[in-house]
Amino acid sequence: MTTILSIQSSVAYGHVGNSAATFPLMRVGCEVWPVLTVHFSNNTSYPSKKGPLLRPEDVHDVVEGIDELGVLPRVDAVLTGYQGAPAMGAEILKVVELVKERNPQAVYCCDPVMGDVGRGMYVLPGIPEFVRDNVVAAADILTPNHYELNFLTGREAATLDEVIEAAHALREVGPDVVLVTSVVTEEADPDTVTMVAVNSEGAWSVTTPLLGRNFTGSGDLTSSMFLAALLESGSVADAVGRTADVVYSVLERTTMLDQRELALVAAQDDLVNPRHHFEVARVR
Repeated sequence: MTTILSIQSSVAYGHVGNSAATFPLMRVGCEVWPVLTVHFSNNTSYPSKKGPLLRPEDVHDVVEGIDELGVLPRVDAVLTGYQGAPAMGAEILKVVELVKERNPQAVYCCDPVMGDVGRGMYVLPGIPEFVRDNVVAAADILTPNHYELNFLTGREAATLDEVIEAAHALREVGPDVVLVTSVVTEEADPDTVTMVAVNSEGAWSVTTPLLGRNFTGSGDLTSSMFLAALLESGSVADAVGRTADVVYSVLERTTMLDQRELALVAAQDDLVNPRHHFEVARVR
């Protein structure tokens, strides 16, 4: 059974961070050990929130306690998303190093949550530079959106070819696999959105209809489903296709139900048997 150590935020109400990743990962058959970086009442898109921002020392203590049980060698992957502050990011890198000491076959999947088109950077100052200068090199799998890809590479990738080249530029720094989400290019139909996955063997894309609204937590769902699919199949092409099918099906169900938060429970069967299927194209 695949085991994932997921170090992310948590909310009591709604679905972001570990609250968007843990249940879907379990539903598709993964064992998940969630480690929390914050525990808020709700996500930060609401007018207010309450709850503790946990310290790097808290994450250290939780992981140290797991390690003392002698079970870290079971971990197949570390998954991270929003990192809060550079100090938390530095602690997460120490955890990744420890996990890889216990299991050299373990991989690190990082969703470099920083910003998006229309919103700009929405993380604390210093986080984007920390991710660019420290995290990218440590990751085995990186899942930036198009906006984050541009920042991390210092490029403005406007075409599919430019997105692929930028993804390969990231691969030269560290990760073997790069999944670029929310790709919108000059040549694309404006009513669609594309994901592009790149590794040493090539590049693949899959395009889905644009649903015309924002979904908080969709990136967390995407990175978790891509990691699970990649660990299961070992195929980047299969993983990006599976991810598109699952995520679109969940988002479409959420839209149908007119819910603000991801309808993960109502759409749980879509996590295993998605209602929608999209063709994967080899583009390089």
